Amino acid sequence: MKNFLFVLLTAWALTSCNSSSTSGSEMSQEDNMKKAQYMVAGETLFLQYCSNCHQQDGTGLADLYPPLKDSDYLANNYEAIICIIKNGKQGEIVVNGKTYNQIMPPLNMLTDLEVAEIGTYVFNTFSENKRFVPVTEVTRILAECGEGN
Repeated sequence: MKNFLFVLLTAWALTSCNSSSTSGSEMSQEDNMKKAQYMVAGETLFLQYCSNCHQQDGTGLADLYPPLKDSDYLANNYEAIICIIKNGKQGEIVVNGKTYNQIMPPLNMLTDLEVAEIGTYVFNTFSENKRFVPVTEVTRILAECGEGN
């Protein structure tokens, strides 16, 4: 019951403010409600699958795993982030001028909806580029990026 009330209050708070969508236009009330739901579910999924390496506060882990918080890579690579969440990453990645080279394992057990929820949470929590990541957009992006990115 507590979780339901939290989701309801969060949705109300988000729908009473004007938020921008990925295109920068005003979001519909339905999208604001979805965004609120995605944020709650996304946080849970992030804590389960991502925070061990990227840390709960998104600051990364020393020289091993890159930060998400205030990351130039996160700010400038929207579609790549969606692909990386699902398919993982091998090879070097430069974040805020620093090179990282640890394997991020694929999370191919995640559904497109779960990737959208994590993406929405990550972009709204750790980036200045706040955005709602619709599941339909995730499906399109994942079809284009394939596996092993």
